Amino acid sequence: MNTHVLALQLMACQGCLGAFDTLYHHELTEALPGRASARLELSIHAVRALIYSAMFIGLSCWRFNGLWAVVLLVVFAVEIVLTLWDFVVEDKTRLLPATERVTHTVLAMNGGAFIALLALNAGEALALPTALVWEPHGALSLFLFVCGLGVGLSGIRDAFAARALARQAARADAPALRFGDAECAVLVTGATGFIGQKLVRALLADGHRVTVLTRQPRAAAWMFDARVECIGDMGALPPARRIDVVVNLAGARILGWRWSEARRAALRASRIGTTRKVVAWIAAAHHKPALMLSASAIGYYGIQAQGVDTVLTERDGPQAMFMSDLCREWEEAAYAAAAHGVRVACMRFGLVLGTQGALPMMLLPVKLGMGGPLGGGRQWLSWIHVDDLIAGMAHLWTGGEGGAWNFTAPQNLSQADFNKVAATVLKRPYWLPTPGWPMRLALGEQADLLLEGQRVAPARLQASGFAFRHPALAGALANLL
Repeated sequence: MNTHVLALQLMACQGCLGAFDTLYHHELTEALPGRASARLELSIHAVRALIYSAMFIGLSCWRFNGLWAVVLLVVFAVEIVLTLWDFVVEDKTRLLPATERVTHTVLAMNGGAFIALLALNAGEALALPTALVWEPHGALSLFLFVCGLGVGLSGIRDAFAARALARQAARADAPALRFGDAECAVLVTGATGFIGQKLVRALLADGHRVTVLTRQPRAAAWMFDARVECIGDMGALPPARRIDVVVNLAGARILGWRWSEARRAALRASRIGTTRKVVAWIAAAHHKPALMLSASAIGYYGIQAQGVDTVLTERDGPQAMFMSDLCREWEEAAYAAAAHGVRVACMRFGLVLGTQGALPMMLLPVKLGMGGPLGGGRQWLSWIHVDDLIAGMAHLWTGGEGGAWNFTAPQNLSQADFNKVAATVLKRPYWLPTPGWPMRLALGEQADLLLEGQRVAPARLQASGFAFRHPALAGALANLL
């Protein structure tokens, strides 16, 4: 058996497993590049990825003889130390999902195997004259070379993300928010989403006691450093418990697989079903909350065809389509709490801009220098900076009536203008149009979220005296990027 070739084959497997781990866990499910607590982890990932890039490219077509074999052994040792350090940092900063733990275990075993095989051949290589000997292995070498390029790009991406998080930590944070003058007991649903995380930390900083309803209590407790009470269902909260304010943010991610009947049912259950359970608990509670802030979305208004410039306010009604029906039913479920003397405010969120959420993926083409209009680009895009969104909640906390409130910035832009501003802030070109039909073909009705839009104004927030810290997109993106 040629153990060198076997080691290269195991390296190829490592490349496939590593790509899955990076894309599925680090980018999609865990969203590490936008998580402030992941800065050190991202820095370690960046160094490891660049080492792996050099290993993949170097070993794809060359034999390391003589002193080069010593260099390779040193690189192996550094990689092992970094891997162990990475394990320690991960366990200190977040609770890994089961799939990521399994993937990391397999990666460690596979990596140990190919490093051991290459190290076994090092004795023979040390006895040879110092040289890099050209020794390609056909398609295997080509695949390893491609893996090297991919992991190198991943390392650069993680390095830039770590640097961005460091800059965010260094800049002055937003002023501390006040959620009323008295300490409150607050129930938050959807607390582990990127909006919920910001809200819970702001509430804790203001001295409130927070209970979190989540499907993953252990992960939530880890996320908030055991400073919140975490429950898995409303049945775990006794009716005698005093809750002063409910903030209902629960809802499965709406962008994703096509809206099949099963997916529509899941979206309804995560929003409407959860809201009904919260209201049922309020009905039985001995002490009724004074306020319920419940999330909704500007999808309530349906869509506006490209070229329609009508400004929508809270006075406008829904349309007969799924996204509109979903928001309407969600709000109706929340308003049921008003029958128990609770002031209910439904917050219709626009596109929320933050270091997590949809913005990083939206800006990826722009960052790569391929920004341009999507599907014509005339569709309206109503957005809000996440800091203004949290401040808007604090504003409603201390005053204001119930009913619907649009949470969007005063400035609306077309999708094309949004990308132009992003390209200017990022100092990238704006030139590449993207047709909308492939998205329509892949996503069906869900494509309306991207290819159609709504021009929504925060009429009630402005009329009530709320002051936006980021009213214009250029300033909002400069703050985040």
